[in-house]
Amino acid sequence: MGIISIEKADHLFWLGRYVERVYTTLDTFFSYYDKMLDKDPDAYHRFCERLSIPDIYADREDFIRRYVFAREDPNSIYSNMLRAFDNAVVLRDELSSMTLSYVQLALDTIEHASRETWFTYAMQPMRDYIFAFWGCLDDCVDDEECRNIIKCGKYLERLDLYIRLDFPYRHIEKEYNKFLNRLHKIRIGYNLSQVDKLTEVINLGEGWTVRRQDALHALWNIF
Repeated sequence: MGIISIEKADHLFWLGRYVERVYTTLDTFFSYYDKMLDKDPDAYHRFCERLSIPDIYADREDFIRRYVFAREDPNSIYSNMLRAFDNAVVLRDELSSMTLSYVQLALDTIEHASRETWFTYAMQPMRDYIFAFWGCLDDCVDDEECRNIIKCGKYLERLDLYIRLDFPYRHIEKEYNKFLNRLHKIRIGYNLSQVDKLTEVINLGEGWTVRRQDALHALWNIF
């Protein structure tokens, strides 16, 4: 196993983060989409607040189209999928063509869905392609260090989103343990004091929410 450059490690780490960001925010969007259609057209305000993204949308319809598909919105699902693809292309040799193809298929799916009236149905395969990407990563990427860096990014992003979105503690604890497992395997420097602060919050159990901002601050400053 060779030494991974700082630049390549950065691409690996952010590939993991962006792919996971797309997956979790897409799932959460579908949940809020149902709420907005059924009973609360203004639910998107809470969505933006929880994710700490600017609430720049004129109304429910504007949010639904722009948050999902707008290239010019840096927080949109499409923008994050595009960033994932850009990082994956740079890593073609490390990922293999098959692994890269699932990122391409996910990007193609959202671009196709943007032209469909029933776009939520057209976007369903995205989740399958992302699952296939993670499975292919394990089977086709031989370098363990590469896999660990990508998954470190994945679990850091998932933990960040789960904390913001107020997932049940059992899910947060589970993702925290996955993140630590990958963190201790990578050969990249990190801030141990911030890991200790995060651990302190997670160890509060169900009472962790009183220190939500402390947990997020520690996550942001681990690297």
